[in-house]
Amino acid sequence: MNRLYFGDNLKWLSDRKEFPDASVDLVYLDPPFNSNADYNVLFREPTGQVSQAQFHAFTDTWSWADAADTYHQFIDNCPNVAVVELMEALHSFLKHSPMMAYLAMMAPRLVELHRVLKPSGSIYLHCDPTADHYLRMLLDGVFGARYFRNDIVWKRRVGSFSTVHTSRKFGDCYDDLLFYTKSETSVFNSQYSKEAKGYQEYLESRFNMTDENGRRYQLDNLGNPAPRPNLMYEYKGYKPPANGWAISREKMEQWDKEGRLYFPKDKTKRIRRKRFLDEVKGKPVQTIWDDIAEINSQAQERLGYPTQKPVALLERIISASSNPGDVVLDPFCGCGTTIHAAQKLDRQWIGIDITYLAINLIKRRLKDAFGEEIEFEEKGQPTDFAGAKQLAENDKFQFQHWALSLIGARPLKEGEGKGADRGVDGLLYYYETERKDIPGRVMEEPLPRSEPVHREKIIVQVKGGGVNRSDVATLLGDVENQKAAGGVLITLEKPSKQMRTEAADAGRYTSKLWHDKDYPRVQILTVEGFLDGTERIDAPPQINPFAMAAREAGAREKQTEML
Repeated sequence: MNRLYFGDNLKWLSDRKEFPDASVDLVYLDPPFNSNADYNVLFREPTGQVSQAQFHAFTDTWSWADAADTYHQFIDNCPNVAVVELMEALHSFLKHSPMMAYLAMMAPRLVELHRVLKPSGSIYLHCDPTADHYLRMLLDGVFGARYFRNDIVWKRRVGSFSTVHTSRKFGDCYDDLLFYTKSETSVFNSQYSKEAKGYQEYLESRFNMTDENGRRYQLDNLGNPAPRPNLMYEYKGYKPPANGWAISREKMEQWDKEGRLYFPKDKTKRIRRKRFLDEVKGKPVQTIWDDIAEINSQAQERLGYPTQKPVALLERIISASSNPGDVVLDPFCGCGTTIHAAQKLDRQWIGIDITYLAINLIKRRLKDAFGEEIEFEEKGQPTDFAGAKQLAENDKFQFQHWALSLIGARPLKEGEGKGADRGVDGLLYYYETERKDIPGRVMEEPLPRSEPVHREKIIVQVKGGGVNRSDVATLLGDVENQKAAGGVLITLEKPSKQMRTEAADAGRYTSKLWHDKDYPRVQILTVEGFLDGTERIDAPPQINPFAMAAREAGAREKQTEML
């Protein structure tokens, strides 16, 4: 079931073969908030440090000119009359504003998400105060106000000085999670937190007694809050409370055998229950979530993707509203936090994103976290030469991102990559050494930081049109100017025999860390060759010998095969 879709989520969701009715258990979506901001991806260097390299990810800006057709098609075709009337009323109030354009984008998607949810399903819409009041109205129309469950406040900034202050308003420090279900039979599993503010202090003050086995406990009332004549019984000489006991005689005897009862020496007093500290699940989670902080600049899980959410946040949502094996859908999957959490919690998952930059990031993230052997189906990406050519014609930047992903390279900069770097579109890094006595193999244990290992780069250029001899010369010049170990030219069109000859004449370089193996200094790889499996990059492994990639628990470790 695990599937990753590249393309417009509305087009995919409207495809009933791909997304049948009642086929999804849980939807989480974190759509753009209409904040009128541009978002860039910040990349990490192989050392783990944040790089200065940025790439434009998306623009959170909406215009009526772009949304008008979508709005009118929705009004004409939506079967939900209540939603149509609501949208017309909002249009009357908001006119042709950016907010109305945003709602016109969201409405048809929410209707499709309602369709694909199972009767037992739930939806969590992540938003901020910019548009939450309008989205709440829209969700009331689509799902029904009776199926509203909670407006959860995620206090993403924690601490005394963690809000963003301005001179004319209070600081913003929270997002909203609008939680709706499709019916009364929805799945819900109560959640508990051991990180809640003041929780540890509470445990220290309340669980202040110890039994003969060294287990800490607190005493709790065993009286019934309401009169229960059938629970009025004497137990071991202790008379019942005025309303009777809270449990039956059989349960009382069971707890007595298990050592869960406290008997005061004075039999005029009441038996009390022992609540053991080691059995406490945590503080019940309610609608203010202040125990999960947003991802800061130093967080290990930070990928540099704009609006990235912490895995712990999605783990709580998925754990609360689904069970193992259920299907989780994120139609705006971005950097893949929902997918990561779903995989970790043994759920099936579906992710959709309109940029291949995000798709590539998710694929790399999953392999880093769960191993190269993780399996999932990809939809919407080119699978043959005709599809690749069509992508290049329709969107050259998405084609570039897709082509870079074929060899695991990261995009270097915004736009076409022209300028000082003379056309470098992406980079690969590997580690190298000058020492002869460092073993040339994949290390089972990380190398100590004292080892004289440094990183080298391989520059990548992507060509979606025609190529000629000058492209090889340009690539070789960039390799020399940037002091790179090598260069790769990925091309849609087939190179000439002379181009391949000139690439071969550029020579080879040797990796001393990786078996003293020689690699071509300049390589020409075709998209068609990648797709039919006849070509692949010939380069040292992109493995950090100082710190092997952290894997999620349960992910099978796999040695990289050395050639």
